[in-house]
Amino acid sequence: MFSKANAKADKVLAKKNDLKRKKTAPTIISADVKVGGDLASDGEVQMDGTVHGDVSCNKLSLGKTAAVIGSVNADELLVRGKVNGEIRARIVVFKETARVQGDVFHETLCIEPGAQLEGHCRRLNPEDGNSGDSVGINLVVDDGSVKPLKTK
Repeated sequence: MFSKANAKADKVLAKKNDLKRKKTAPTIISADVKVGGDLASDGEVQMDGTVHGDVSCNKLSLGKTAAVIGSVNADELLVRGKVNGEIRARIVVFKETARVQGDVFHETLCIEPGAQLEGHCRRLNPEDGNSGDSVGINLVVDDGSVKPLKTK
């Protein structure tokens, strides 16, 4: 009975929290840096180095030399390098140099020709973060348009 009202209230609170969050410079992990352990940030992380642990942030951009051996949890994820572990992100983009081993949980997924993915892809229900079998799948095509993909 109250779930829709609570969901709307949660979205309003989330937007207010985003407005309160200060704009900061992105965290940069250069190619010669190796991190042993988990990495967490409320902002943007640009990575060319290696992380042996879980990565959690708002926006993550992995360069060609970047590698994550662990899970990734982000709102937006751009992969040009390697990920060996589970990925959970609202928007996921695998560029042609991406090499991913692990399951991908997403709302929107874009895989460029040449990218390699070994694992399962599951669409998340944006309202509760759970995978839903009855939710439509969006397909991003070369011209940048988004087309719904009909499933049974």
